Amino acid sequence: MITWKTGRTLLYQHLKNEAMALEPFIEAIGAHPPARVPGTALFLTPNPDGVPHAMLHNLKHNKVLHEKVVILTVKFLDFPHAPSEERVEVEALPHDFYKVTVRYGFKDEPDLPRDLKLCAEQGLVLEAMDTSFFIGKEILIANENPEMAFWRKKIFIGLFRSAETITNQFKLPPNRVVELGSQVSF
Repeated sequence: MITWKTGRTLLYQHLKNEAMALEPFIEAIGAHPPARVPGTALFLTPNPDGVPHAMLHNLKHNKVLHEKVVILTVKFLDFPHAPSEERVEVEALPHDFYKVTVRYGFKDEPDLPRDLKLCAEQGLVLEAMDTSFFIGKEILIANENPEMAFWRKKIFIGLFRSAETITNQFKLPPNRVVELGSQVSF
């Protein structure tokens, strides 16, 4: 358990340190807009203030953004159930970007498609068949940094590879999920 917790903390910190700040990125998109395609792109990320790696990879390789872009963060709370009135929070940003936070208690059953329907109450309508879920898929490579013993990194990498997928964990429709991978040396 310590290896898993330490590894997740180091990986999250590494990804957060490498992330580009979201607000300047959105300003740059407004100043020099790429092609925008119909639909909604929903990018899952643990860091709501940084540009998700999957978004950068999508923009770099496909050279497009969707009409609506949602930065989605899921937070798990330290109490059994998240109050229904606090389940979903929507923040509108410039240029059709949105930050959405979904909260679950540790006993709640995560179901993002069900809970994202609550965004409509706050002005963000997400059409199920017009929304694609973009997920960053990290491939971990152990390095010799002293933050964690090399052998523990190898164990963490094995655990990370065999962990339940986000698609299953959050009940995402598999035919609406796009995984964009990157190698991470930590």
